[in-house]
Amino acid sequence: MSINTFENATRYSEELDRLFSQRSATGFFADNAMAAKFVGAKTVIIPDVDFQGLADYDRDTGFSRGAITVSNTSHTMAMDRARSLQIDREDMDETGIANLAGKILGEYVRTKVVPECDAYVISKLAGLAASRANLVNGDIAAPFKALCELIQSVQDTVGYDEELVAFIDSGMYAKLQNSSEISKMLTVGDFKQGEIDLQVRYLNGVAVIPVVSSRMKTAYTFNNTAAGGFTPAQNARQVYMLVCPKRGAHLIKKTEQMRIFTPEQNLDADAYKFDYRIYYDVFVNKSGLDAVWAWVSPAVNITGQPEDVEANAGQITASITVTAETESGTLSYQWYKCEDESGNGAVKLAGENKKTYTLPKELEAGEYYYFAEVLVDGLASTRTTVAIVTIN
Repeated sequence: MSINTFENATRYSEELDRLFSQRSATGFFADNAMAAKFVGAKTVIIPDVDFQGLADYDRDTGFSRGAITVSNTSHTMAMDRARSLQIDREDMDETGIANLAGKILGEYVRTKVVPECDAYVISKLAGLAASRANLVNGDIAAPFKALCELIQSVQDTVGYDEELVAFIDSGMYAKLQNSSEISKMLTVGDFKQGEIDLQVRYLNGVAVIPVVSSRMKTAYTFNNTAAGGFTPAQNARQVYMLVCPKRGAHLIKKTEQMRIFTPEQNLDADAYKFDYRIYYDVFVNKSGLDAVWAWVSPAVNITGQPEDVEANAGQITASITVTAETESGTLSYQWYKCEDESGNGAVKLAGENKKTYTLPKELEAGEYYYFAEVLVDGLASTRTTVAIVTIN
């Protein structure tokens, strides 16, 4: 059985990049990176151009000389991520190698790579907005007003001829669609993203892009554990809306050529091995630092984390509790059962939406893991730490 490794590696890399462009909410920022130059494995140079303003023309001395300042700013990419995937030889036949591998790798990019990149880009842009106090205090009962305020704030910085994009949290997007003010103002138009033309909704020329809530946080932990992936950072806030120029950020994304090993080349298993690596980051030019504005949820402070519990089977009377406070809004709770201390494989516990969760009396001997999600106004959420319940 043979496979043209180099040819397939090149084709897979190209197709996965194309899939990234199709699926990523923030992928269009990569279109702005054409002027970036790689100078090292993880370093890029992005030019910043600055001019002096006009001065009076003098009839005797003529033109006032002005300077053009071009500063090449070096940026180091923070995200160097990779994963090695294997497909057992017995899972595919001679003609099905490329087809099955393509489906698996495509699904991996769609479900793992794209969500992580979107989450990182939006969290970094929201962090920039917060660090420069470019925030609005919206009212969840009037989302249209908040969106208009964000758009106006950006346009006050960049003018009215700049193409803008608005990222909207999925929960807030649902509220926005139910707003009587916006229902008649949204239009559908073409949105260029790389070589792909997408259809998106526009509000007065501003592209409105809904993003799933899990990718709209102010901070994340990008895990290096066996499970990998990313999780919201402790006390991360929800990004309800974020508005910036379409060309206001540079997404530098360098995908290493896919490495493919046949079962004969793979020393670890009788399987085809696919090594996928990507390093990336998003940067904003100095001139655009105040052109990124956001509306984030109220801060939630978890004052009491759920504590670990130990009990004997048949004698369980214990419970776990969370206490929290917020600067504004109404708090609610949702408890989850999960598979480990990292919160993987979380399953919502139906009807368990109070501060305290009473453990089931019928639990058998073993270890169980629980955490709570604390919500503000039913939209923004913060996770507690995981409580370990040991039943002897």
